[in-house]
Amino acid sequence: MHLFSIFAFILLAWPAVAQLDTARVLAELDLREGDKPVREMKGWSKPKKIALFTDGPERTAWLREVAPGVDVIPILRPMDATKLVTADVDAFVGVCNRGAVAAAPKAKWVHIGSAGVNDCIDSPRIATGEVLVTNMQRVYGPPMAEHVIALTFALARHFPMYNELQRQGEWNQTILPFENYMELQGKTILIVGLGGIGTEVSKRANALGMKVIAVRNSRREGPSYISYVGLSNELPELVTRADVVVNATPLTPETENLFNAAMFAKMKSTAFFINVGRGQQVNQPDLIEALEKKVIAGAAIDVADPEPLPKDHPLWRAPNLIITPHTSSFSDLRMERFWVVLRENLRRYVAGDKMLSVVNVKRGY
Repeated sequence: MHLFSIFAFILLAWPAVAQLDTARVLAELDLREGDKPVREMKGWSKPKKIALFTDGPERTAWLREVAPGVDVIPILRPMDATKLVTADVDAFVGVCNRGAVAAAPKAKWVHIGSAGVNDCIDSPRIATGEVLVTNMQRVYGPPMAEHVIALTFALARHFPMYNELQRQGEWNQTILPFENYMELQGKTILIVGLGGIGTEVSKRANALGMKVIAVRNSRREGPSYISYVGLSNELPELVTRADVVVNATPLTPETENLFNAAMFAKMKSTAFFINVGRGQQVNQPDLIEALEKKVIAGAAIDVADPEPLPKDHPLWRAPNLIITPHTSSFSDLRMERFWVVLRENLRRYVAGDKMLSVVNVKRGY
């Protein structure tokens, strides 16, 4: 998510510092540690100055508790980032792009306030591993998974159509034949991208009695409630089995334009497609055509290309398409998790310990 969007959330009334349960949040997220302590990282020394986003004096004081001896510079407004991420900072938190990395030649660690790292990893110093990058992977998984399930129900039960009938004041039980309504129990859902988001979706789909299959890029292992985990080259075959296809992959060169006319043509004509990955992973004209020609039964997207989607964009007029404006990660608990993970990684970096949620720069996530 864009820097300014992240900062806008931080400024809202999120849980007070005293309400944050660090141990519970970290246990629920089950975040992965890096392979080795950062004290073993080339060029690491205990930081003296770190610039980071915060939402006020109380939060700043709470963050400083885990960084003894460090000059913690609070970034309270987005426009301040360009002047506070300076040549003498040893790390910065909340923003990452080529300009910020270039402005801080001493920095050895960057923590991003989102799961996506596309704006960050094209920096030469990050690409070579000189700068460690951590992010908010898994942090937004629970609300995004619930959003996916909500969209699945909405498509299966034709809620958009009934919403339109409600606005027109029309009671119509026979607008569709009864067999057009999909029961989810016993149906197959394909999770494309079995990371934090995909795993959370799988857990909820399994609880609904769905058969869960998945595709991931790295390995075949997966939770016991997933019937089959395939590798990325198996996707064209696995989409033929699914009643619901969910894209939750990170944006990489391999996933760009992944869902196109050829992929939609392999899906069942009764299947639904849901995208909570990135807009660039879907060929949008192909999606519109697939919906218009009923190649697939329906779709829901929380991301688009571009964002925000212009008012005259043809996606708005596509049949049986639900569009939400990149809000799948929104929840009342979102920033509780955000602050806990940020603070814990700050503590670990200052202490030289293993970090949480280290980004594999070569993979792009």
